[in-house]
Amino acid sequence: MEKSGPISLRARFLRAFAPDPAVPVPPDRSTEETDELYRQWRRRVLISTMIGYAIYYFVRKNLSLAMPAMGEELGIGKSQLGLVLTLHGVLYGVSRFAHGFLADKCNARTFMAVGLAASAIMNIGFGLSSAVATFGLFWMANGWVQGMGFPPVTRLMTHWYPPVRLASTMSVWNTSHSIGAGIVVVMCGYLAQIDWRLCFYVPALIALAGSVFLWRTLPDTPPSVGLPEVAGTESAETTDTPGEFREMLMRYVFRNKYIWLLAGANFFVYIVRYAVLDWGPTLLKEFKHVQLSHAGWMVFGFEVCGVLGMLACGWLTDKIFGGRGARACMFYMAGATLAVLAFWKTPTTSPLTGAALLCVAGFFIYGPQALIGIAVANLATKRAAATAAGFTGFFGYASTVVSGWGIGKMVETYGWDHTFHFLVGAGVAGTLLFAAAWGARAHGYGDRRIS
Repeated sequence: MEKSGPISLRARFLRAFAPDPAVPVPPDRSTEETDELYRQWRRRVLISTMIGYAIYYFVRKNLSLAMPAMGEELGIGKSQLGLVLTLHGVLYGVSRFAHGFLADKCNARTFMAVGLAASAIMNIGFGLSSAVATFGLFWMANGWVQGMGFPPVTRLMTHWYPPVRLASTMSVWNTSHSIGAGIVVVMCGYLAQIDWRLCFYVPALIALAGSVFLWRTLPDTPPSVGLPEVAGTESAETTDTPGEFREMLMRYVFRNKYIWLLAGANFFVYIVRYAVLDWGPTLLKEFKHVQLSHAGWMVFGFEVCGVLGMLACGWLTDKIFGGRGARACMFYMAGATLAVLAFWKTPTTSPLTGAALLCVAGFFIYGPQALIGIAVANLATKRAAATAAGFTGFFGYASTVVSGWGIGKMVETYGWDHTFHFLVGAGVAGTLLFAAAWGARAHGYGDRRIS
């Protein structure tokens, strides 16, 4: 009797998040019909996940535009706000890693929809708060449920698309990051001038509607809708026992030196990216003397150019580098580092030049941001794709210890110039790690020599 409660709760959880069962493939279906159904479902998966993940950003990247008004109204310092960002980022990184294990074996539709609804609730709670401790608790909880967004996308993409199309497809999908972040910074730039709390209430309502949309539109794997597995990949059900699954994870993820190198590079990519995304409005207001509403548009430009950078990087990876994402990422990270250096050295009397350089930085930094996750997913194969993406994501969001609290404290203590010294150094470190991963293969399917 003592064990019936926990067992029953676990059983309900497993039923709620269980993958959809396979539907038999009709024996009389032609190849042409199968190809057409695949095109329709792939289009649906791509569009639905892009919309859903863009809305995830509505309830994650809204804080940066609210921070200046929060600081003035409530007397909260940069280091305190930076600590809130750090706690959120670290929990998000841990969550992506933990949920990666679950997402490889769970229903992608349920995972993504539930996480978005929970994030909306955390935003409402944050908007109702006024104390730093409460802000921290709600934003930490938001970081945890936000980690339910990307792992199911990785599961979906590696099940629905072959490895030879994954980089270019994911470069298109990754524009959802920039679309979501770009829209929310502009929207909240105006909402914050009315009341900073609206920066949380309005996106939360949109996110609740988005969770319903995901629930109604997403499938799980191709077999769940009566289609065969993607040609050229292993069956998703090859590993059955927990012991075999653990051994497969060790072989394809944790003993793969290239996944470790790309995870380390991701740490530095995210430092540069979130320095702009989280501190951009504050930096532009204080360091470049730009109005807050204009700063929102400048960060929007950073995101729009990031979209172009992602698309170009995905095309280059598949067409020029043969699917080897680390090679394209090395050149892109070098370009981002030079753009940050030029932005720093541009006189504050030239806001248009500064905005243009910020756009160049966005173009280059979003190439690696988009491709690291899919590069490791290809290396780990679809059997461990979400785990590998979660692992590198953990390194990326662990960087918020630096980009959140660290930069806030650095600016308070030493000013923006010293902070830019650090950001350029982070860019150089990331470039060197990508160079070290130059020899990484395009994917791990059929690879018996993973090291």
